[in-house]
Amino acid sequence: MASWGLLVTGASFAVFRGLHWTLQLLPTPGSAAQDSWKWRNICVSLVHSLLTGVWALLGLSLYPQMAADPINGHPSWALVLVAVSVGYFLADGVDMLLNQTLGQAWELLCHHSVVVSCLSTAILSNQYVGLCVVSLLLELNSVCLHLRKLLLLSHQAASLAFSVASWATLATLALFRLVPLGWMSLWLIRQQHQVPPPLVILSGTGLVTVGAISITLGIRILVNDVLRARPCPRILGYKETGGTRRYRDGELVARDDATLLLKD
Repeated sequence: MASWGLLVTGASFAVFRGLHWTLQLLPTPGSAAQDSWKWRNICVSLVHSLLTGVWALLGLSLYPQMAADPINGHPSWALVLVAVSVGYFLADGVDMLLNQTLGQAWELLCHHSVVVSCLSTAILSNQYVGLCVVSLLLELNSVCLHLRKLLLLSHQAASLAFSVASWATLATLALFRLVPLGWMSLWLIRQQHQVPPPLVILSGTGLVTVGAISITLGIRILVNDVLRARPCPRILGYKETGGTRRYRDGELVARDDATLLLKD
């Protein structure tokens, strides 16, 4: 079973690397031309989030035993889902190393390393697959995050679509990110006697890491997109001192956002 899971992981890695390469052959929208690599990278991440997030939600709906018994209660296709995600995170890590400096990518590389370590444990042991499937519900929030980032790269921060994406990101962050993280944390605390100590440490590290990133991300989006949202001033050449928006002739033309670099 472990060799089969590794085979699926390798195939997933090849597919996502191929998707990265294919997007290089396609034109980047003019509004995002200055950040063409970031545009391609987020598009690939969006494909992964749509695929695995919807797959995880449907899987848990059709096979709730995975949540009732996260250690052993899983069908074979659940292992395929986990392996597909491991392949993606490995491919995304390679893409970042090829296109960014280590100083630019180290935070996401640390995140990816923790996630790959946790998911790979399930593949190699054929256990805790249900727990990993629950964790992939977070990708439903990542769909909104990626759409929001693509709108930022396209300089659409003043649009209705961006406002909808921001509110959808906050809503799904609470429902599909914080709730599953809380459930997994509670399960780990209650069932730690069934889990080997090294896995408790690994899982706890992963939950704390992703949880901290999620809370920070939610606060930044809330502050930047909601609390600082004000009517556009009709003053020629006005520049907001907070560094979040700039206006020219009353029109929002750029928005610097620290959350742009954060991914799930």
